[in-house]
This record gives sequence, structure tokens and C-alpha cells, in this order.
Amino acid sequence: MSETSTTKQPAVQAQHRRFSGIVVSDKGDKTLVVAVERTLRHKLYGKLYKRTRRFHVHDEKNQYTVKDVVEFVECRPISKLKRWRVLYKNEQE
Repeated sequence: MSETSTTKQPAVQAQHRRFSGIVVSDKGDKTLVVAVERTLRHKLYGKLYKRTRRFHVHDEKNQYTVKDVVEFVECRPISKLKRWRVLYKNEQE
């Protein structure tokens, strides 16, 4: 007789994407626009170049302003464009 195991697999917690960037707009209510800049290297020529991506981030307390460096994480959809929420402000920069 062969035993069939009915043990459950341990629940794996999803790893949410995290970014940090500079707040470029705080004009929306409870919304920030955060620019994340990354440096890439051209495959053929090897030259470094920059790419910027803008994220709409949820700020529940309206506590961040332009030029703040914030860290944010992926979350459930809050509105049409907002799928991110602020974790905290980076103080070292």
C-alpha cells in the first residue's frame, strides 16, 4: 500500500515590488507622483544612459512634498492609476 500525503504546503507570502524615488508632484489629494530614475548601459556601445519612470503613489496623510525622497511598495488598486503606497521617507538623501 502506498501512502498518500495530504499535508498542506506552507503559505508563501508574496514579495511586493519596492522602489524609491523623488516626489515630483503633490498636487492631487492623497496622491504623489514619484519619479524613479535608473541607469542603464547600452548593449553595443557601452555608454551609460538614464531612464525615468513616473508612478502615482497613495499618500494617506498628505505629508510628503516635492523633492522628498520616498520609498513605496506595490499594493491593491486604489484608483485608475494608483497601485502603489508610500512606506516612508528616506532621510539619508
